[in-house]
Amino acid sequence: MCFRAIVGTVIFVSLALLLPSDYPVDKNGEIDWVGALLGTAGLIVFNVAWNQAPASGWDNPFEGVLLGISVILLILFGIWEHKFAKTPIMPLGIWTAPSFVPVIFVVLLSFMANGIFLWYMVAWLQLLRGESILSFGLQWTPFGIVATLGTFVAAWLIPRLAAQWILAIGSAAILIANVLLATMPVHQTYWAQVFPATIFMAFCPDFVYVAAQIVTSNSVKRAQQGVAASLVGTLNLYGNSLGLGFAGTIETEVNKKRVDMVRGFRAALLFGAALALLAIVVDLLFVRVVKDVREGWSDPADEGGLDMEEGVSTGVEERG
Repeated sequence: MCFRAIVGTVIFVSLALLLPSDYPVDKNGEIDWVGALLGTAGLIVFNVAWNQAPASGWDNPFEGVLLGISVILLILFGIWEHKFAKTPIMPLGIWTAPSFVPVIFVVLLSFMANGIFLWYMVAWLQLLRGESILSFGLQWTPFGIVATLGTFVAAWLIPRLAAQWILAIGSAAILIANVLLATMPVHQTYWAQVFPATIFMAFCPDFVYVAAQIVTSNSVKRAQQGVAASLVGTLNLYGNSLGLGFAGTIETEVNKKRVDMVRGFRAALLFGAALALLAIVVDLLFVRVVKDVREGWSDPADEGGLDMEEGVSTGVEERG
């Protein structure tokens, strides 16, 4: 932890000194406390309901109550943001931006598949193969190396490849990773399928996250970029957790009598693969963003005086 603190200090101080100064896009902005409370509470309760279901069962009235409360909270959140919030935490206008909605679905589905892979990889190695925590940590080392390289590769691809293709690569990587785990024998050498699955999985977070940030930043006005970027970041962790809730339900339903753990694991992993496949389909059919080759921002689009469509069209023309 001390080493991380030292490295973080050096990096962030260096960035503060090297990066050019910027100006605030919302000097008189206010925090939407009510919207934050309603939106966060609705998402948390919905997530708890799905992640608790595998243990308590969907026939438990507790589950229905939680789902009902989450839906009510999210409806109230939408009403508040649309009718009453002076500075909404989630401006509804961003949902009309080109490619924004399909990108959100692609990110959510990809990270749901990502979370399923992570959980069931650990479960498979430790529960079925009896690997120790130290052994798993060593086997997980390639992920850190490849994921670090993946950030540079994704950044290199941004001006060379349209964002929807970068998204597709990330979603395809987690699709392959889930299929590799779902189809491997219970006991097998690490190098046969776990190792390549780890390599493929490492490309998913970086490619999907980077590409999604490019799409969202190019789809909304600069004043709304913080909201759009925060939503993508939220979907990262939320998707990982929500995916486990869905997969856990599938696992328990397939393995109701708790006599075939492997069959339940395979079903959950195949569900993760299906989510990734759906993400690829949505991406290829509905996401359309040109290659991002610009440097900085044009003043007219930054000022916020343009409406959504004008701001986006200006940016596209400038990027050619």
